[in-house]
Amino acid sequence: TKHKQPTRRPSHISLCHDIGCLHCIQYQAYIHTIIYNQNPATSPNRLTLNTMSLLEPPTEMLQLLRDSLPDDVPPATDLSPDDDVLAYVAFLAAGLCDAQEFAPTTWTEALHPYLENLLAKEDTETIEKFREAARKAVMGDDDLESYGDNDDEGFEEVCNIRFNLAYGGKILLHQTRLRLLRGRRYALVGQNGVGKTTLMNAINNGKLEGWPSHLKSAYVDSGSNVDPNYEALNVLQHLMDDTGCSKEVCMAKMDELEFTDAMKLGAIGELSGGWQMKLRLIRAILMDPDIYLLDEPTNHLAEGAVNWLTDYINTMDRQTVLCVSHDTAFVEKICTDVIHYEQRDVWGPHRKLVHYKGRMSAFVEKQPQAKHYFELSTNEDSLKFVFPNPGRLEGVKTSTQKFLEMENVDFRYPGKDKNQLNQVNLKMSLSSRVVVLGPNGAGKTTLLKMVVGETVPSNMGQCKYYVHPNLRIAYVAQHAFYHVEQHMEQSPVAYIQWRFKDAYDREKIESEAYKISEDELKAIDDFALEGIWSRRLKGGRLEYEVKKRNVREKDNKYYTRDELLGMGFERLIKQTDEKIAAKEAGLDLRPVTTTEIQKHLNDFGLPQEFGTYGKIRGLSGGQKVKLVLAAAFWTVPHLIVLDEPTNFLDREALGALSAGLNEWGGAVLMISHSKEFYSSVCKEEWNVDKGIVNVSGTSAEREMKAVARKKKYDKDPDAEEVLGKAGGNTNVNLDYKDATTNFWGKAVSKKEARQFDKAKKKGDVEVMRKILQIPVGKIMPGHEELGDGKAK
Repeated sequence: TKHKQPTRRPSHISLCHDIGCLHCIQYQAYIHTIIYNQNPATSPNRLTLNTMSLLEPPTEMLQLLRDSLPDDVPPATDLSPDDDVLAYVAFLAAGLCDAQEFAPTTWTEALHPYLENLLAKEDTETIEKFREAARKAVMGDDDLESYGDNDDEGFEEVCNIRFNLAYGGKILLHQTRLRLLRGRRYALVGQNGVGKTTLMNAINNGKLEGWPSHLKSAYVDSGSNVDPNYEALNVLQHLMDDTGCSKEVCMAKMDELEFTDAMKLGAIGELSGGWQMKLRLIRAILMDPDIYLLDEPTNHLAEGAVNWLTDYINTMDRQTVLCVSHDTAFVEKICTDVIHYEQRDVWGPHRKLVHYKGRMSAFVEKQPQAKHYFELSTNEDSLKFVFPNPGRLEGVKTSTQKFLEMENVDFRYPGKDKNQLNQVNLKMSLSSRVVVLGPNGAGKTTLLKMVVGETVPSNMGQCKYYVHPNLRIAYVAQHAFYHVEQHMEQSPVAYIQWRFKDAYDREKIESEAYKISEDELKAIDDFALEGIWSRRLKGGRLEYEVKKRNVREKDNKYYTRDELLGMGFERLIKQTDEKIAAKEAGLDLRPVTTTEIQKHLNDFGLPQEFGTYGKIRGLSGGQKVKLVLAAAFWTVPHLIVLDEPTNFLDREALGALSAGLNEWGGAVLMISHSKEFYSSVCKEEWNVDKGIVNVSGTSAEREMKAVARKKKYDKDPDAEEVLGKAGGNTNVNLDYKDATTNFWGKAVSKKEARQFDKAKKKGDVEVMRKILQIPVGKIMPGHEELGDGKAK
């Protein structure tokens, strides 16, 4: 009998323990069945067979194999060499089943060489029949990867592949099947982090195993990554270059979506998030692809644009659509099929794609546990966000007392001849729960930036614009990922440590809204200003203690806020107020240890696997939003400002966000096009249209939770402290706090920190005060135990 030998001999006794290793599977089958010997008495190019049955072959697998053979293959007998060959193949198949390896190409490559004498060379149908029978026998109904009717007549098959997908060292999908038909619209459904966007990127980049190379795809990304080079491109030129269409065709398509001439001829970065999404959709349409890959296509879109997109998709009958979206109402209207990421016991630790014919509602009927895709409710077992309640806000005694007020405020961008906002009249308190509504480009984000202090009214002095100086504001931008895009190779814990290690929000201080300009630096130098040391409220006015160069401390002078603004120190005052507000929040006392930060991340659904040990680059879009939210709440803010918070979050996370905000004691201001979400939190609406802001609804009075409270933070003990607690080091004094910043708010160096630790162990107060640069007679907040330095 002529056939191939297994690739490993019985002398090889060390297996690699990879459950998918064909060499090991073949080797194990080999030693269980037959031993080959070269017979020199016969032709040297032929193999003879000495049969020695060590174990009985798997009866059921052997019978399935025999049933799968063509009718023209004679039945094997106990005396025929073919019977041993079939027994060996049955052992191989059993090994593949144990490894849950059911890829058609794997079975063909592993089994066909041993069946050459029984099957035609091009016969792969027999092995496929055997593979399918074995899969059903081993996995049962739990291995079904498609549900619904099998009536696919009239639909051309676009692809039918089985593949593996991994990201970094994590297996996302294992031996899963993807079958797509032309003219069908598939919703790709799964929780944050399962790999939906990774699958989209693999298809778009031609990196998916087995993906047909002739298919043309158009990928509409979610707009999560801010690329300065992309945003600098001209809108019209970019569209012409990417699609190959003429200027007339591109202009006509943009006219359909009401792009103005200024938008067409301007830079992409000048467009709002909604208009940028429209541009990406137009680009995809003009490419005329075989398959549309839509990743969160309704992000930033107003209701009218979503309706246009819905109607357009539903008219396509020759293109295939694969769509990821957390907008369930949108998905319900467009999809004909659902592809769901599922994990089952019979599949081991890895997920597979399971196909369900019908809309989302039909899918939920088949899988009732998936009903959370239609709900924002939470239960005891679901994800929860725990937001820290804000601390005391000086002078604010009730939850309805105003901390922000605008009267007759205008705003105009520099260089423009027309106001973006006119005669704005608003007020906010800790009870405020406000949603900002309006069409794309109406000025909603512009209004938010003025609220958070990134911009100021263009008619200052002619309007009322009051913001409490100690108000702590957390702002999650529309393009939320810009917060973390410079830290992709760091862990979430390391990012928060970098951002808050100096007891204030470094990212905010270094932002364009707070960065001190060259002109202001010159004014500071001309005034010989060394620093602003403190701030006080006197006679109803804020005064700042100013230290000048070469002037003794006792000669420091106090200047009012208006006086310093008149000198051109606007950004310096903003930085000072921000740092004082951070100290009011206790950031100078809060340790930025791994333990403390991870504990905080746990409250936002980001476990240690991702928070401490993972990199930001490896997080899904939803997980990055959770990180950005966690960082925003590190400062225990009084006001949280959310620009399109529903982007990227799955339904479970949205439910947790809604419940968390409703329990929280601070004010909420958001932009959202998801009525289901914002109506669950906000009762007051600011409608922005044509530069006018109209207020409707009222935020109900809420419990006052912004009160002073002491919080004890857990700290990672070092070896000396552990030894001291055990009684082995009598020099350790655990009452003194660690040194992070000196009296003037500047971070201490590593060398100074080491010197401080040595002084702390010795209890040397004088040295500790010297390292922290605390003037005699002054008590440093957070280090009160060091006294005023007068006592000897």
